[in-house]
Amino acid sequence: MKTLENRIDFIYLFDVQDGNPNGDPDAGNLPRVDAETGMGLVTDVCLKRKVRNYVQVAKQCASGYDIFVKEKAVLNTLIDLSYEDDRVKAADKNKQSTAARDVMCEKYYDVRTFGAVMSTGKNAGQVRGPIQFTFARSIDPIAPLEHSITRMAVATEKEAEKQSGDNRTMGRKSTVPYGLYLCHGFISANLAKQTGFSTDDLDLFFEALKNMFDIDRSAARGLMSAQKLIVFRHESELGNAPANKLFDLVKVERKEEVEVARRFEDYQLTINRQDLPEGVTIEELL
Repeated sequence: MKTLENRIDFIYLFDVQDGNPNGDPDAGNLPRVDAETGMGLVTDVCLKRKVRNYVQVAKQCASGYDIFVKEKAVLNTLIDLSYEDDRVKAADKNKQSTAARDVMCEKYYDVRTFGAVMSTGKNAGQVRGPIQFTFARSIDPIAPLEHSITRMAVATEKEAEKQSGDNRTMGRKSTVPYGLYLCHGFISANLAKQTGFSTDDLDLFFEALKNMFDIDRSAARGLMSAQKLIVFRHESELGNAPANKLFDLVKVERKEEVEVARRFEDYQLTINRQDLPEGVTIEELL
């Protein structure tokens, strides 16, 4: 597999309609929001979870594409299994953790992509992943809503007796009527070499960003859609321009005639290609 040799930065835009993109368990699972500005937030952990889910479905845990942090996984058991590999057994005792680290990177896609702390069981060290996200932040303030919902059934006979045969129970559901979210991402060629992250892995990652919402549908999340993926590719491993200067070339603004945005088309996206620094190319993958 070809090693990644160039630094990459990217902007990812996605939206939600009548759904909760990322509930806050400390706030009754209400949509996350910046308390001072009212802007909606989606955590980097949430986005990484969706990438993991896509890779798990797309690759069916094929060799080299298993997922380390997945539902019902016992992480220490997986770390301990790396010590069963012949390469780890053959390594000097003081180098076994390094060998185990390499085995984990080779076996698990999310370890070599996002990194992992693997010193909680038999020590397999720590990995800094080449791909990192910021929190996604909405372009405009969001208006979280709470809806009352009714269930025409109860869970137990005891509840049924209290209801006198009605069996209705009330609940709450939180949504955002509409929100367009933007997140920034960074891909380090230097760290990719350390974990074995390849160009094939990169293609799979971008594929996940474009399609991950379609294999992760939920009534709670409403209609979530990937809208834009703008990629800045540097000529060098260390990069040819600061990431923040590149991100400033992309502007997303609500159209003047639109009072309240309710769809992606209510926004205007512009890219200043004239001021693109030398040694950097830009492409829209979505």
